[in-house]
Amino acid sequence: MAEIIQRDGTWTFDGETLRLVPGHDKNVSLLRKTLGELAVPLAALAGIAFEQGKKSGRLRLRLRDGADPLLQAAGGKLGDSADPYQLTVEPDRYGVAEYVVDEVRNALLLDQVPSAPCESYLLTGPSVPLSVSAGDGTASFDGEHIRLEWNWKTEEAKSASGTRSLALADVAAVEWQPAAGLENGYLRFTVRHSPTKAPPKYDPNSVELWGFKKDPLMALVAAAVQVRLPHPAESSEAPPALAAKPTPAPLAAPAEDDHDALLRRLRELGELHRSGILTDEEFTAAKQAVLKRL
Repeated sequence: MAEIIQRDGTWTFDGETLRLVPGHDKNVSLLRKTLGELAVPLAALAGIAFEQGKKSGRLRLRLRDGADPLLQAAGGKLGDSADPYQLTVEPDRYGVAEYVVDEVRNALLLDQVPSAPCESYLLTGPSVPLSVSAGDGTASFDGEHIRLEWNWKTEEAKSASGTRSLALADVAAVEWQPAAGLENGYLRFTVRHSPTKAPPKYDPNSVELWGFKKDPLMALVAAAVQVRLPHPAESSEAPPALAAKPTPAPLAAPAEDDHDALLRRLRELGELHRSGILTDEEFTAAKQAVLKRL
């Protein structure tokens, strides 16, 4: 088992699952604290990296596309501080961070986890019921219905119709956009058979966001809804009769740096085998996986 404990949080890897627990430090983001512990299966990972710095380092996880409904809903717009897949590492724990990286990478190699996009979500998303107040309203979700309630700051043209209730079955898509610069953000629900081009300020199916502390929590509402909608891989599949036969891509020669890295990995596997950490079968499978990439 590999574990790193920091003020920013604790990451524990048992060979199959990486558990991410946010810390209690005042600098830990509200989104991470609200989201709580995450159990990330090995199959959801595309990679892990550790970046050293003078004052602190950072562990970063890279998930496979389509593995996590939160990342799907956020669309890459979560800031570093709110990203649950990053961990700030203090200088005296750099060696531990590198050990965690090696353990996860070795497990990815041994299990031959593909880097291709996932065909279904591998994480469950935020738990429900969930309610967040930010911007001009409150968004609540119980797993079946979305409830939008307005406050005194809501435009009258939007609040005049009163509290909004949307059945999950009527929602075609959800989108979260943080405020950036002079542009306000929003949480928007696209309702089937009732599209609208109205800006979030006037759209009764949107909560407008102004860039305050609780804005990122609306991404949790979006993720809780997203995980219950059809996976993007389902909607992007072409009908069998129209699907084009894929053309195999030509194999590119590995770059010099990649070649050296693979040779180092072979040496590391050999050392793990000689020390008895890897069985004969595990060593053979891992070596073959590396040799295929040379």
